[in-house]
Amino acid sequence: MALLASLAVGFVVLLHIYILFLEMFLWATPRGLKAFGLSKDLAIKTKALAANQGLYNGFLAVGLVWGLQHPVPEFGNQIQLFFLAFVAIAGVFGAATAKVKILFVQTVPAALAIAAVLSA
Repeated sequence: MALLASLAVGFVVLLHIYILFLEMFLWATPRGLKAFGLSKDLAIKTKALAANQGLYNGFLAVGLVWGLQHPVPEFGNQIQLFFLAFVAIAGVFGAATAKVKILFVQTVPAALAIAAVLSA
């Protein structure tokens, strides 16, 4: 069960590293425009804001890696739950304020990872 929990958390890490790259480096590219449903003009105007957003997604990923790597498993699980809760909350907020799709892309994987960590 611990392996499943680590894999679930690792998936959330990879997802947030991908989001970091989309928001920080690919925001105004065709890939970024498609992912976020933006016009080129709006993407160019909001590029700095998106980079800031991407950085925060990176912080979430780093926190989760810290939890995965912590030498005391019980404390590592607490760290993972702490950062997974932030991911889930951010997903709910994003779904309420931007796109409902964010709930499924961000909150659902975080919630499944939370369940896996709690069950481990």
